[in-house]
Amino acid sequence: MANREWDTVWIGANIASMVAGGEPYGKLVSDALAVKGEHIAWIGSGAEGRHRAAEMGIAPVDCRGLWITPGLIDCHTHLVYGGNRVEEFEQRLCGVAYEEIARAGGGIQSTVNATRAADAAELAAAAARRAERLMSEGVTTIEVKSGYGLDLGTERRMLEVARSLERVLPVSIRTTYLGLHALPKEFAHDRREFVARVSGPWLESLAAAGLVDAVDAFCENIAFSLAETETFLRAARGLGLRAHLHAGQLSEMGAAELAARYRALSADHLEYLSERGARAMAEAGTVAVLLPGAYFTLRQTMPPPVAMLRAVGAPMAVSTDSNPGTSPCTSLLLVLNMACTLFGLTPEEALSGATRHAARALGLENEIGTLEVGKRADLALWRIERPAELCYHLGANPCVGVVHRGIPRA
Repeated sequence: MANREWDTVWIGANIASMVAGGEPYGKLVSDALAVKGEHIAWIGSGAEGRHRAAEMGIAPVDCRGLWITPGLIDCHTHLVYGGNRVEEFEQRLCGVAYEEIARAGGGIQSTVNATRAADAAELAAAAARRAERLMSEGVTTIEVKSGYGLDLGTERRMLEVARSLERVLPVSIRTTYLGLHALPKEFAHDRREFVARVSGPWLESLAAAGLVDAVDAFCENIAFSLAETETFLRAARGLGLRAHLHAGQLSEMGAAELAARYRALSADHLEYLSERGARAMAEAGTVAVLLPGAYFTLRQTMPPPVAMLRAVGAPMAVSTDSNPGTSPCTSLLLVLNMACTLFGLTPEEALSGATRHAARALGLENEIGTLEVGKRADLALWRIERPAELCYHLGANPCVGVVHRGIPRA
């Protein structure tokens, strides 16, 4: 029927809408959900779903007790890069500190060298493999940062590769220009000029090409100062771009307050965070993105102040921080477990952090992150007994189906 109200209807499911308030996980008494085009068209009872589907000539999909959640969202990744950093992994295990490796020319700079040497096809193939691993666990949206080029040409190539992923894979991509990630060796004696280029002609060129959804900077004592970061954020705001900020991973510099002042979408890491910074973030609506993969890999001992973030009402998202140096992880489910076991989140908080709050961290809370009529039909289907299982298992993947923009993945 050309004018039928639904394209597909799923019945016999347990639906965790992840809508805030009410039942745990936003669980709905309803057990059926229908999609029209790219959007959720209806949520209701299985009996009504069967009846209306029959009237429309649709064969409903019987979920037989599966759980349906929103498609998961990985809101902080560095998926596009060349090479790997396994040698540094060995060094850290032998007692060499991350900061020492970075100051000796390793760390981010070693990935910059490998990424500059890789062509677009090589970068795209490797990034697609990483994305597919995430997608296999119910991920339907991935944020991808640049930052391993540190020159205009390579940064453009990275962002173009990131954009291309959603043309070849059934996944949504948000791109972030991580302009201030590290100081490249060719600007070792002219920091001011590098910041000026990143904040001026490079940013303008990439934004004009439609490659930038948001910007990011590594505001840290081994990277960029508050003043340098603010120069970049001010330039981005002038172009109408929102921001993320690597803040408080290794030290407390006031980066969270800076993020809040610019009403950044998110401040990420936050192992070192003052109460003043947490309150500023909460008041600004800036999401705290927790990255337990990096905390685990670096064997850090200062976890983010989760209790403080709860107390001030700051939303907390959870992400893989997938990158070659400090979080070589492509399992969001594993990171959900880490968020609970290492940081003390409840399973409901962790799952909210990979759905509702992750959507907010990307500025997409009106489109994805919860199951509500009118929102995009990004769904994950799970063979589990309760949603907490998504944070419980280590190495298991109970995802049995994914729907992206209303279309089931093959």
